[in-house]
Amino acid sequence: MGKNKPIVVIGLMGSGKSTAGRLIAGALGLPFSDSDPFLKGKYGGSAAEIAAREGADVLHEREAEHVIKELSGEPKVVAAAASTVENAAAREAMRGALVIWLDADDAVLAERMRSGDHRPDFSPAAMRARREPLFRGVADLTYDVGVLKPEEVLAAVLRDMGLPATGQG
Repeated sequence: MGKNKPIVVIGLMGSGKSTAGRLIAGALGLPFSDSDPFLKGKYGGSAAEIAAREGADVLHEREAEHVIKELSGEPKVVAAAASTVENAAAREAMRGALVIWLDADDAVLAERMRSGDHRPDFSPAAMRARREPLFRGVADLTYDVGVLKPEEVLAAVLRDMGLPATGQG
């Protein structure tokens, strides 16, 4: 594993995909790609703005497009929107990647979701009911971000990849 294989960080909104993804990319010396900047750059709005303007289905298509596009290029770390696991083509694209699932209790995720206006207003419990089996189906590694800080997630990922914990910080 490592620099020769792309990494996809998945999880429900508020799980810290962007933060952990940046740390992992930095430690491995890989480029980082996040769905939020992709959406703003290509479609001129945040996930919440696109959902309000064009509907959730269009948003989810664009989030899947991000993952598929990024996994077709050089290895990198991709923070994938939670909806991407519902897209068969995105799940297929993830088969060639190391997929890291960040999870936490619904109460923790609900509190974190309130911290940003770029996120659409969704219930973690409703999203979990729909997506948890799909997350389980694609995830290679799973971490509880309700108890692990981002730096601890990085250390666990490096350990589980068989890599030294150097490069942190």
